[in-house]
Amino acid sequence: MTTETKLETVNEVTRKAMENLTELAELNMKVLDKVTTGQKKALDLFMEQSKRQVELATKAKGFDEFIKGQAELAKETSERMLEETKTNMQVANEMREKYSAMVKDQIAKFTDKVRSFTPGMGS
Repeated sequence: MTTETKLETVNEVTRKAMENLTELAELNMKVLDKVTTGQKKALDLFMEQSKRQVELATKAKGFDEFIKGQAELAKETSERMLEETKTNMQVANEMREKYSAMVKDQIAKFTDKVRSFTPGMGS
């Protein structure tokens, strides 16, 4: 392998590494966006439920009505949080699959590149 070929290889590996880092950064930004969106939804839910609890506390016509209202709010909040948890699990699985696919692709490309420069390691 000539010096020029070695330099070209180093340049190509460096360029590809930068491309990989850019791809990883873009994927991380997508993950961050989805995570923060989920957190905002959860915060909105808790703020809404807090507001409803205050309204219930001020408008209930007795202890029994207040307790019944609290139970209904707790049930509704639990159901909505379960739905959000399911959504978050789907997002996590989707992101895991994307990370996994990216890593597998990069390993395959790297392996092919190493084989092309290593005598006796053909496919």
